[in-house]
Amino acid sequence: MSLVLGIDTGGTYTDGVVVELKSKEILKKAKALTTREDLSVGIRNCINNLEFEEFNKISVVSLSTTLATNAIVEGRGCEVGLLMIGHEPISKLPIEHFSVLPGGHDIKGRPLSDLDLELTRKAISEFRGKVDAIAISGYLSVRNPEHEIKVREMVREILDLPVVCAHQLTTSLGFHERTVTAVLNARLIPIIAELIESVQQVLEERQIEASVMIVKGDGCLMSESLAREKPIETILSGPAASIIGGTFLTQTPEALVLDMGGTTTDIAILKNGVPRINQEGAMVGGWLTRVLAAEIYTYGLGGDSYIQLTKDRGIAVGPQRVWPLCVVAYRHPSLVEELKVSFEKDYDLMFAQATDCFMFLRHATAEKLTDLEEKVISILQDGPRSLYYLAQRLEIDPNLFNLQHLVNLGVVARISVTPTDILHAKGTYDQWNREAAQVGVEILARRMGVTPQEFIDMASETIVNDLCLTCLQSLVGCEGESMWLKKNDDVMYLIKKALSPAKNQVFDCSFKVKMPVVGIGAPVRAWLPKMAEKLNTELVIPEHAEVANAVGAATGRIMETVKVLIKPGEAGSGYLLHTSWERRPFEELEEAVEYALDEAKKRAVLAAEKAGAKNYELVVNHEDVYANASMIENDIYVESRIEVTAVGRPEWEREEEKEKFFVDTIGC
Repeated sequence: MSLVLGIDTGGTYTDGVVVELKSKEILKKAKALTTREDLSVGIRNCINNLEFEEFNKISVVSLSTTLATNAIVEGRGCEVGLLMIGHEPISKLPIEHFSVLPGGHDIKGRPLSDLDLELTRKAISEFRGKVDAIAISGYLSVRNPEHEIKVREMVREILDLPVVCAHQLTTSLGFHERTVTAVLNARLIPIIAELIESVQQVLEERQIEASVMIVKGDGCLMSESLAREKPIETILSGPAASIIGGTFLTQTPEALVLDMGGTTTDIAILKNGVPRINQEGAMVGGWLTRVLAAEIYTYGLGGDSYIQLTKDRGIAVGPQRVWPLCVVAYRHPSLVEELKVSFEKDYDLMFAQATDCFMFLRHATAEKLTDLEEKVISILQDGPRSLYYLAQRLEIDPNLFNLQHLVNLGVVARISVTPTDILHAKGTYDQWNREAAQVGVEILARRMGVTPQEFIDMASETIVNDLCLTCLQSLVGCEGESMWLKKNDDVMYLIKKALSPAKNQVFDCSFKVKMPVVGIGAPVRAWLPKMAEKLNTELVIPEHAEVANAVGAATGRIMETVKVLIKPGEAGSGYLLHTSWERRPFEELEEAVEYALDEAKKRAVLAAEKAGAKNYELVVNHEDVYANASMIENDIYVESRIEVTAVGRPEWEREEEKEKFFVDTIGC
């Protein structure tokens, strides 16, 4: 059997599945709460919850993770030394230690100036003891990587540190974005290494002898050794895995895939069974990278979204994530009785909701805290407490202190009413403490002047409408429009008539989404049927939808692409071949193309095998570009673009099934 263990570490849950790939059968599935302070704990609990007896038959373990994305967003990672060759910084960089060196190239790949070896050696030596990794970025290194390669050799001679070059990570133009990508990649090296080592420790405990694969941001897989070198490629790994899982479970070629998790709702549009790739590169934590990733639209709406009363007594959901009352009270049932003693319904709160509670997480900051914050931490170390209890204990009006700073630092967590609580209060779910959810709903309903059932109906309507908006917004973005629907009052006037029509309105509006919605994630069965009804579209919720992310991790493919560009030579004579490993002149175009195809195939094969593929095919795309010149008889040659992609699976096939075959697709 071809058994793969897929694991996805999400914001709330860590999901696990055992998949038999030949039959596409999900043999086992399990969930465990994600332990963000130590991901290995949640992974260990998830594997234990699988209750699988044949771990010795697992051939591959595939992991999708939000670790790299979160680290970039939070500014975490090791200290990096940056060597910039041939150009000063163009804009702000995520770096403190850097040096600018002579060198770099022009658009033809010719040196702008020679490397200063003595100055380079001195700059490298000055990083000693200050940084944990080195990033190198040369100006127009995508046209000629020779300077980056030489400096990398010098770094390896002088310092015993990980080193990465920008040309190893991307072939796209954009010096600033390539530099950012190289820096972030270097910063993530120890973080991803620690994750892989933690996973391998858990696998060793369970005597699982299998290779470890990681999901990249484009949904494809790479080996753990490659992930250690290029951890930047794991950004958006989790959302990408959800798309692959939804595709695998439904076999739907064209669809809107909606993944509703605890923290966010992620949406991708499938065309011909694959998501569109963002060619500009993934934007993470405010930094535009040159990492190719699936085009995913992310919204702060999930099962753990913070439900708040607005100043005009409306209901807002998200984008902030909190712990559901029902989940925390399941572990700490005394919180229910504490919640029953709360603020008067006409008492206005500026920084919180009357349902808010807080719990201590960890001492994880070197930042100096105020005396009041220290007192709050001291109280919370005995267990979760309501805001009302804290205000009484501290003898301070709750409007005179704000605990958001401690929440932002990760020292304490906010607990309040969420969509998960709404489902518990209405009886749809009963996994956690339903009474806590009911008490929270009663508090907010009383403050709104409505019954608990009316509040549940209003909150549910808000959640469903917000989900409709995420779909509409994603489809607008897919069409290339930058309009933000919620900020356009005229558009929202019509959308509200369509989603929540009033009985006395004089005209109606409606939507019809012309592709099915594939719903994945734990809460989708509760929320998406009503959403699909409002959007007049087909809804597909596959079996195992609640663990589709882990299924995507288990069923992803390996895809490694090698790109070659051929341009006219200098002074209109001959041709220049530009690759990530060399710049080479040729007299004839046919000779250049033949060499490019041969080398690209060889390097794609090597890249695929390094990524962990044993059974693969090669897909070759070759396009010659000419400009139409109206004043002369013949078109003008512009360039040739050659891409060779190796597509395969990790090593899980039987030996007799491992065959290499080549498919050449010649584009025009």
